[in-house]
Amino acid sequence: MTADIILSTRDLTIEFKGFVAVDGVSLDIRRGTIHALIGPNGAGKTTCFNLLTKFLTPTKGTITFKGNDITALRPATVARLGLVRSFQISAVFPHLTALENVRVALQRKRGGSFDFWRSERVLRALNDEALNLLDAVGLTDFAALPAVELSYGRKRALEIATTLALDPEMLLLDEPMAGMGHEDVERIAALIRRVSANRTILMVEHNLSVVASLSDHITVLARGKVLAEGNYATVSSNPAVIEAYIGAGHA
Repeated sequence: MTADIILSTRDLTIEFKGFVAVDGVSLDIRRGTIHALIGPNGAGKTTCFNLLTKFLTPTKGTITFKGNDITALRPATVARLGLVRSFQISAVFPHLTALENVRVALQRKRGGSFDFWRSERVLRALNDEALNLLDAVGLTDFAALPAVELSYGRKRALEIATTLALDPEMLLLDEPMAGMGHEDVERIAALIRRVSANRTILMVEHNLSVVASLSDHITVLARGKVLAEGNYATVSSNPAVIEAYIGAGHA
């Protein structure tokens, strides 16, 4: 594996009772890029994500991160190595404030339990770090607001802040634009571009205009297999890709 490939898979396959959901997928994700995984419904995108973050175990194949075989590692171990997933369903504590949500994530990174009895000095240092992360995702003005009162798009921004608290080298985003209105889509797209400055991002995304504007490289899956790869101009003009989307009712 060359030095600029941060994550790679070879022949990644998972079978559920005779149904092959991901079938021989080989990926090479370059360090410092935004790489999109797209495809029609049922293509195997989220299953592939679950394999990469170790929430599923492959039937066969290998996953390598920063030159290390992580195929058999547990999700928490992979996250500590710097490969962190942000979930498709907004995963924040609804009745904690935005600041408290980020602080919990920072405590988790340090190995601290959910512990309100830490010294004031430690908590103050965590607060400063949490405020910096909220500033990075444009939520400074909402620090004291309970997460349940944030708009959907701002909840997603908060979720990205809690993910960044784990200091990932590579961020996996599962449909970051799902359920968003136009204004939120633009805000989160700008945020993803900003946080990608010194990280690698792999994202599953249905919004093809977002994919077109953000992605350096795209892998198209169909029926669990890699159908095409390249930049947006290349894959969007590929007849097999057009046929896969039209055949799945995505025209």
